[in-house]
This record gives sequence, structure tokens and C-alpha cells, in this order.
Amino acid sequence: MSGHRVIIIGAGPAGTRAAQTLVRAGLRPIVIDEGRRSGGQIYRRQPDNFTRPYSALYGTEAERARDVHATFDALIPHIDYRADTLVWNVADGHVWASCEGQTQAIPYDALIVCSGATDRLAPVPGWQAAGCYSLGGAQIALKAQGVAVGHRVLFLGTGPLLYLVASQYAKAGADVAAVLDTSALGLRLRAAGKLAAQPDLLWQGLRLTLDLKRRGIPVLTGIRPVEIHGHPHSGVAGITVARGGRTWRFDGDAVAMGWHLRPETQVADLARVPFAFDAATRQWLPVVDDDGRAGNAVYLAGDGARILGARCAEVTGELAAMAALADLGHVADADRRRALLAQKGDYVRFASGLAQAFPWPADMVAQVGDDTIVCRCESVTAATLRASVGAAHAQEANRAKAFSRVGMGRCQGRYCGNAAAEIIAAARAAPIESAGRLRGQAPVKPIPVALRRTDV
Repeated sequence: MSGHRVIIIGAGPAGTRAAQTLVRAGLRPIVIDEGRRSGGQIYRRQPDNFTRPYSALYGTEAERARDVHATFDALIPHIDYRADTLVWNVADGHVWASCEGQTQAIPYDALIVCSGATDRLAPVPGWQAAGCYSLGGAQIALKAQGVAVGHRVLFLGTGPLLYLVASQYAKAGADVAAVLDTSALGLRLRAAGKLAAQPDLLWQGLRLTLDLKRRGIPVLTGIRPVEIHGHPHSGVAGITVARGGRTWRFDGDAVAMGWHLRPETQVADLARVPFAFDAATRQWLPVVDDDGRAGNAVYLAGDGARILGARCAEVTGELAAMAALADLGHVADADRRRALLAQKGDYVRFASGLAQAFPWPADMVAQVGDDTIVCRCESVTAATLRASVGAAHAQEANRAKAFSRVGMGRCQGRYCGNAAAEIIAAARAAPIESAGRLRGQAPVKPIPVALRRTDV
């Protein structure tokens, strides 16, 4: 067993539990982490010279965060930990990773991808103005730099992360101007049966909302964003939203926005993992079995496979590592596997409730005005994208990309891919799945042009 090389990508809750399981079995895995320290996005650590308590940083998840951090710290002598390292390609049984201008092609016998999630964003008129951030970006600023993204911050979108980050800002003393949710309150009530699969998480969500209202922060549900106002030189100035024939304008100098989350799947795509369309969330997701197997000695865990939350990421990280060990000839613990699968089942039911309660605003995206920028990296408007369908006869996302440059920028379609598919499908009057998905290409993120290569 000691001769097998297992690589884990990511050191969040899924990567931590995967590494712990492998070390327990006698292996010394390579753990590649894009971050400076372990924890991932959800349990991102503060700088060494910051002293905010766990309760302030992680709220109700403080003890879980502390345990994940302590577990990983104890593993460091038993793993090959490579922090500040970007995985930018997977090909021919090798992981290509870059650190400080040097790239390495690292072979593996098993690859466990714990790549986490990224914000799912919808185009809104004016969202290209300086001062518009994703919810995740706003959270990073607060956790890792100890700053707010603005003096008066507006929160727009839907999903638990919307309320969590707004609450974190409020508790940190920031001026939260409003929380503006595109999902109707009634959807949450109809999803209550599924959400009850995790009653403590359901109660936490209710507490976040009640706390925001107790602080006097306006919380509006079922709204439609009309425009983010701003100026070319000074950036965001406010936002106008509508509901039921009435409009509201809220002033602010920053907007944090996001519509739930989407799996970070570029690495899985490069590893030739198959994808299938998920009708409930209207997006293409990697195909994995219950244990995380994705074929070709690749395993997926955490939100990089399905958005099931940080708690479930710990479960699926252990499951994926157990699957890898079994495939490498290790004797599986059947009882432990059954217990983990039962836990995962409850999280899956809860996640289906979240998808019902906080849906992706497909109609809003498909009907966005022609002048609205869809791809912020390349300044591609909805009109340009629709023209690629009409005049250039693009039938799916990659063909539209060739004509319009949508998804060719720095984010590689992370921010615009889902929205572009909705607009393409609507322009063709075709089902959303017919628009396909933007295929991942290396490098998945920008890397230095001149890299020194070493093979390992």
C-alpha cells in the first residue's frame, strides 16, 4: 500500500477528511492546496497576526471549523502538503501544478478532487461597475483581510450564503444597507418538509434572517433586480429592485451578489470525468457514484461534486478516500461506509429542499436586456450573445463562445457560463440542456507564461 501515490486537490473539509482516512490506512498522500493555509473557503483562516475568535469568524460552525483545522494541522507531518499551489491541468495520469513560477507534472495512482464551489452569478444591468463583488469574494475580504468590501453594502441574490455573509458583515460592524432575495418566501414554506432533514441547519437559517431583521436591516424577498446604479469613476451608487408593481431604491457603495453556489468542476472536466444535466438546478454536473467514483482513478468529494454543504463535505471526503483505498486493494469498512451513506442521504434531501426554496432565476436571466453585460471579463452583452445564435447560427455554448468570446476571459466561464446557456437556449426557444456547457480548458486559471518544469 505504501507504494501507491494518491493526490488530493483541496484542503477544505472534504480534503481534510480524505487525507485523514488515507493516513489512517498507512498512506502519505500529496495534498495540493491553492490556499495559503488549509480550511478551504468555508473555513478560511484569518492571517497569522489577526486574533478574531472562532465564534466571530465561523458563527454556529465554530467548533466544526476548529476541529477541521486541528485535524489538518495534526496531519501535516504525515502528508506531503503543498500550499499556495495551483492545479491548472490534469492529463495522462498526471496533475500539473504551479507554485512560485515552477510547474510540476505529478503522477498519481488515484486522484481525489475536493475543489469546492464557486458563486453562481446572474447578470444584472450595471453589475460591471466597480464595487460589485460575488458573495464569496465579499466573505474572503472579511475573513482573510478583515475588511468590508464597502462602507455601505447591499446584498443581492438568493440562497443560504446570501443571509450568512450579510449576517457576518452585520456582526463585524459593517453597514448592511439591505438584503434583497429573488426567491419568494412561499417557496421556503413549500420546501420545509425536505429542509427538515437537517433541523439544526434549518433553524440556523431562520435565526440568520431574524437577526438581520432585529438589527433593522431591510430584508425583501421575491424581488426582481432592475438596475445596479453606478458611475464610471466612483463605481456603485445603489440598486433599484421591483416586486408586485412597486420599486425600491437602496443607496450603497458596494454590492455582494450570488445565486446559491455551483460546483468548481474545471479540474474534473480536464480529468475526463463525464457530466450529466441536472434538471433541478439547471446545470451540468459531474457523474459520480454514491462513494465519489468518477472513473479513470478519479474521485470527487465535497461541493466540487454536488452542493451539499460543508458538513456533508466531511462525509463525502471520507467516502471518496475509502473508495480509493478499496480500489487500491485495501479492505473496506462496510459498517462505516453504510453509516456515512446514511448521513449523506439526509444532506442530499436537505440540498434538494434548498434548490426548491432558493431557485436559480432562469426566467430573469433568459430575459435580461440586450444592453446588459453577460461576460464581465470580455464585456460581452446579451445582444452580442443573441446575435451569435441568430446571425451566426450558434446552437450551443462552445459555438457561441467562438463567435462572441463569452467565457474566454480570466474566469473561464465560471461567472457567465450558466447565464450564457440560459440566454442561448431562450434565443433558440430550446430546452436549456440543449445549450450544453462550456468545456474546461487548461490552464483553468492564469499562470505565469514562463514556467520552469520539473517532473516528479
